[in-house]
Amino acid sequence: MSKGLINKILVTLGFLLAYRILAYVPVPGVDASVIADFFSNNKDNVFGMFNMFSGNAMERLSVISLGIMPYITASIIMELVAATFPSIGKLKKERDGMVKYMQIIRYATILITVVQAVGVAIGLQSLPSSGGSAIMLNMPVFISICVASMLAGTMLLMWIGEQITQKGIGNGISLIIFAGIVSAIPSAIGNTVQMVNSGEINVFHLIGLVAIILATVGVIIYVELGERRIPVSYSRKVMLQNQNKRVMNFIPIKVNLSGVIPAIFASALLMFPFTLLQSSTNDVVRTIVDFLSPTGYAFNVLMFLAVVFFSFFYASIAFNSKDISENLKRQGGFIPGVRPGSATAEFLNTVASRLTFSGAIYLGLVATLPWIFVKGIGIPFYFGGTAVLIVVQVALDTMRKIEAQMYMSKYDTLSATGF
Repeated sequence: MSKGLINKILVTLGFLLAYRILAYVPVPGVDASVIADFFSNNKDNVFGMFNMFSGNAMERLSVISLGIMPYITASIIMELVAATFPSIGKLKKERDGMVKYMQIIRYATILITVVQAVGVAIGLQSLPSSGGSAIMLNMPVFISICVASMLAGTMLLMWIGEQITQKGIGNGISLIIFAGIVSAIPSAIGNTVQMVNSGEINVFHLIGLVAIILATVGVIIYVELGERRIPVSYSRKVMLQNQNKRVMNFIPIKVNLSGVIPAIFASALLMFPFTLLQSSTNDVVRTIVDFLSPTGYAFNVLMFLAVVFFSFFYASIAFNSKDISENLKRQGGFIPGVRPGSATAEFLNTVASRLTFSGAIYLGLVATLPWIFVKGIGIPFYFGGTAVLIVVQVALDTMRKIEAQMYMSKYDTLSATGF
């Protein structure tokens, strides 16, 4: 392993350590015990999901309680806008335009963070808890402090993510989410050991839980590495012009084109009404709450269907067959047996749709199967399929980037010393 690669890994670990330290810096003027009681009673709804993605920073109401989610939300909104308005979409294809595009995302992140921070501050005023009021300052002062603290924390997280991407290894934003989820593993292991010692679960149930986790991870790795490679041929003139360069002779299309976004969308969409309605005492509302309970069958059936829907929706945005066919034609390439232009775009769309169907079913099963197995065995699955999917995807992507860096260092050494 080269010295440069070691330095990049150390830089990445250093920034992730700084992120974890920030998770323990609380917003001034709150009673942490009241916040902790609230989140201990809301593990199974949208608050629990956001707390998991923030690395348990929300239950401490730290300055990074909102995590990197405002930045991700702004990025997704811009993706949808770029797909709807061609003028915005052109910005992503130009070097100067990409700078403006990223600047718009940063400004949108600031706006979303301010709105969410104000909502958090106002929501804390009526926080239901037996421990007393969560706010120890008067409301206008606390809103100002809360907005300033959380805005600074989110901007700092965004900067850390960009620094990791530029100077470290892997995608910085993804690694921040990864570190937040992984940080809960020690406590989950401790709780499981405590349950075994107290006799709440037996050894056979523990073995079953480990088997479920390993099987889920294995399936995710197998599918995430799967892709359809569509062969591409180039004219003799193009090959002669690029004889000293590597010309890709296939178009890789992943089985899971959407990544983890559909699972996150579906979870947030279904958990949001459950969170809003669960404090009601109306009989009709309570019936709806029971129907939408994350531990019920209806919730997980709806989760599966929502994940499948969002998989097709997001894949249609992320995979642009028209641009691929135009670039291929411009470079003098073609798919054997398929005419260049619109016919190539239609062919790529057909292949992507078939792969997306398989990928959507896979995502839906990953999001719901752990619950089904745990429902039958009767033991807790602390992270759920979505969290495991995020962890495995980020780990695979980081490993690929480390491997690429190692190959680059070997090529540099060969070019310097010769064979």
